[in-house]
Amino acid sequence: MKAVIHGLLPANHWLRDYRQALLRPDLTAGLTTAVMLIPQSMAYAMLIGLSPEVGLYASIVPLIVYALLGSSRQLAVGPVAILALMTAASVGAHASPGSADYLTLVILLALMVGVLQLLMGVLRFGFLVNFLSHPVVSGFSSAAAIVIIVGQLKNLLNIEVPNTDQLLVMLGAILRHLDHTHLPTLLVGISSLAFMMVLKGWKPLFPAALTAMVIATVFTWLFDLGQTGIALVGPVPGGLPWPALPDVDAGSVLLLAPSALAIALVGFVEAISVAKVFARKNRYDIQANRELVALGIANITSGLFRAMPVTGGFSRTAVNAAAGGRTGLASIITALVIALVLMFFTSLFYYLPKAVLAATIIMAALTLIDLHEVRHLYRIKRSDLALLAITFIATLLSGVEYGILAGISASLVWFVVRTTRPHTAVLGKFPDRDVFRNIRRHPRAQTIPGILMVRIDAQFYFGNASFLREFICGQIKTASVPVQALIIDAGSVTQLDSSADAVLHEIFEELAQRGIAIYIAEAIGPVIDVMKRSGLYQQLGADHFTWTVKEALELAQRKIAG
Repeated sequence: MKAVIHGLLPANHWLRDYRQALLRPDLTAGLTTAVMLIPQSMAYAMLIGLSPEVGLYASIVPLIVYALLGSSRQLAVGPVAILALMTAASVGAHASPGSADYLTLVILLALMVGVLQLLMGVLRFGFLVNFLSHPVVSGFSSAAAIVIIVGQLKNLLNIEVPNTDQLLVMLGAILRHLDHTHLPTLLVGISSLAFMMVLKGWKPLFPAALTAMVIATVFTWLFDLGQTGIALVGPVPGGLPWPALPDVDAGSVLLLAPSALAIALVGFVEAISVAKVFARKNRYDIQANRELVALGIANITSGLFRAMPVTGGFSRTAVNAAAGGRTGLASIITALVIALVLMFFTSLFYYLPKAVLAATIIMAALTLIDLHEVRHLYRIKRSDLALLAITFIATLLSGVEYGILAGISASLVWFVVRTTRPHTAVLGKFPDRDVFRNIRRHPRAQTIPGILMVRIDAQFYFGNASFLREFICGQIKTASVPVQALIIDAGSVTQLDSSADAVLHEIFEELAQRGIAIYIAEAIGPVIDVMKRSGLYQQLGADHFTWTVKEALELAQRKIAG
């Protein structure tokens, strides 16, 4: 029975062993994260085109659900900038921001994201995260950050700009309406942004965004700045939301399906990446499929409570961990604080300038621009830098959905290219020892006249069978001394399929007709099993399969010596 409860309620592992000594750090972390999450959640709701309370709705029940179901003890779930941008881009194509239909589609999207993540977790599809490589995620995040920043200029300038994720469209609209800039709004926004940047460097007691919000709200109220034309948040409905299903049709589901899948994947990648960082620091394990289930149910509840898609955010998680968060109780405390704010304190947001929320979004977006990764990839792997660049440019020029699709497509294409043209090497022997290495990398490694030794560093399958045939035959053809024996170091060949086995049959028959002996060294069991079932093993003979390259070389030399 305990095993069943543990499986259904993963939080049982920290609830069961909870100690009083953990309460104080969890309480501190929960309160600290709540102080940070309040301005962020309101700002991200505005980024989508919704009223601020929707962001607060997304920061209550989903947090509690994840705390009880997730495998991370520090991950701080809630609205994040990337998902907010993707949500706005998806729903904005089908409804006007701020309308009832718009909110309905956002709620539906959260439900669909949750259902997809839940299904992927139940079906154990956590491996899908591998299709979003780190360079792709980095390029996407950096480009999305720029799109977010440019998109918020309309709130800093108080001008009309289309609700889109098309960077060039936004820039064009901003330039056309630049002469309509509202200077008081610009002053408030720039002042708030500068204040947050300066305060962040001092590591203040309260988050810079919350401090800026409080100061701006007080000043706006004292000096009645709303009369100058500065856009204010206005009335924010109080009270907690009640769960309800949106009134939608099948057509809306089909329209949002591609976006829901993209958001489900990106949200999972962001959450699992953050969770693993803090799991390593605290020496516990993260279970990918359990994370999918937890995030899925969290998003379903977010939709049921009239809110937006959620996932784990790095900055909030870092704050939660730094403040002492040790278990999911910290997230539950965060949720309770935000619930209290919704019940009793929403009237305090009336005089909050929207330009301050825009500055909050810009500050968060700046942290997503990853220049370090560009420098890192430039030094170690230019092909991965190309993937980053493709995703970055595609996201800037085509929008977030096409950008992530371009990144995944480029990754798959590059994967196919690498597997169809794997690394191969001609081996030579060191004069003073029985060590065999790639002659291109090791000048001291010498080839043996009349004996060709090659190594294949990949699975041998239909995709690269022709390439490997050309490689082997090409080396035999261009050898300075006629080849009398071929040795294949197969220690790195992890798989052999029927197509590749057929190609080996052809190569070996052709070489046998030319009197060239063939030896296979260090082949692993599964590869030999395929050769036995196909008859290739019997065709060559057991004495042509050796444990080491050294043994194969000795056999080949004796064969040549006659």
